Amino acid sequence: VQLVESGGGSVRPGETLRLSCTVSGDGGSANCMGWFRQAPGKEREGVAGIESDGSTSYADSVKGRFTISQDDAENKLYLQMNSLKPEDTAMYYCLADRSISGRLCYTRLWNSPYNYRGQGTQVTVS
Repeated sequence: VQLVESGGGSVRPGETLRLSCTVSGDGGSANCMGWFRQAPGKEREGVAGIESDGSTSYADSVKGRFTISQDDAENKLYLQMNSLKPEDTAMYYCLADRSISGRLCYTRLWNSPYNYRGQGTQVTVS
C-alpha cells in the first residue's frame, strides 16, 4: 500500500487549500484514515480522521475550518482547509490503518505499528 499526498503550498491567512491523498494497493480496506501534521518545534498533532462507516472527527484546533472526506471510487482521501491561519503551517501526512477502528481512531493512527503513511506535503500560511 502506498499513500501519496499532494495539494500543499504557500498561502496567506484566510485562504484555502485542499490536500489530496492517493491510495494505491489494497488501502481501500482501511478501517481508519486520517491526517496528521508536524511543525518544527511543535508536537505532532492528529488533525482529522474518517472511519469505515464515514464518521468524521476533528481536532479542536481545526474544527469548523477543515473537512475530511474520501472518494472510494478514486481511492482518494481529502482535507479541505478553509480560513487558514499561520499556526496551521506544518508538514501534513496522510495515514491509513486496517487494524484500528472506532470513534477518534485517527488519534491512534501515527503510533500504530500497522499504519501506512505518506511522505507528507508542506503547508505554509504567512
